[in-house]
Amino acid sequence: MIILHVKVYNLILKTLNKKNQKVRILLNKQLSKYLGIDFGIKKSGVSISDSNKLISFPLETIETKNLLDYIKQINFNENIEIVVIGKPLKLNNEIHDLEEEIAEFIKFLKIEVPNIKVERVDERFTSKISSNIILNSGLTKKNRRDKSIIDKISASLILESYLIQKNK
Repeated sequence: MIILHVKVYNLILKTLNKKNQKVRILLNKQLSKYLGIDFGIKKSGVSISDSNKLISFPLETIETKNLLDYIKQINFNENIEIVVIGKPLKLNNEIHDLEEEIAEFIKFLKIEVPNIKVERVDERFTSKISSNIILNSGLTKKNRRDKSIIDKISASLILESYLIQKNK
């Protein structure tokens, strides 16, 4: 598989006419990536897949108020096909109060970036697993307290969970 630079890819897509729609769809899927989101009231963790959609990488923790603009920018640079957002369920399978804010965010995301598909994944235990990963990573105690690290690792776990389900 030939990996093309995103700008070259965009130029190719612009030159294709409707007769070549199948080629355009194939190119789009080959070079696209997925994003994972650990949505929070104040800050949200973000992760990204490789273009083969096999591996998830922690990317960044950003203020949630800037999340939509951040996704639009990263979509421009990385051609995002799917955004996977954690679904906050309680242990008894009830939906967490945060779900209202997430649903509102998804509504705006679908309006602002209609070409991106949104998927949901159960995010129970991602913060706990992230904390354990950080604890075993060898980071200093001061760095382990940095909540932004937990958020982006949780986002990576959310995306990884989706990739594993998709690739079964």
